[in-house]
Amino acid sequence: MNDVIHSYKDLIVWQKSIRLVKEVYLLTNAFPKYELFGLTSQMRRASISIPSNIAEGRFRSTRKDYANFLTHSFASGAELETQIIIAKELSHTKNNDYKIVEELLDEIMRMLNVMLSKLRNN
Repeated sequence: MNDVIHSYKDLIVWQKSIRLVKEVYLLTNAFPKYELFGLTSQMRRASISIPSNIAEGRFRSTRKDYANFLTHSFASGAELETQIIIAKELSHTKNNDYKIVEELLDEIMRMLNVMLSKLRNN
């Protein structure tokens, strides 16, 4: 197995976050059309921000910059987590299946937390 990271695309956390984006799009496709410019848009933007910041941070020149962008990814994950909680509380979206999105997001957040800890401690 090749453990060398040549690109942000080699990072498992980035790959999982791309899958998360797809799953958020599938989930929000089931939301009512009147949520398109509300919760649907917010959830999609928050999910897209996670892999985008991982990618951008990977190309920064310092560990501090990289950690800063991973922090932005982590914050977007918290934003998405909050939006999922809100969606689960609303009568018109509460019966959707959030399991895959929640599990992926939890795994990504744990991975980002480990990466941030390692960057800050070195």
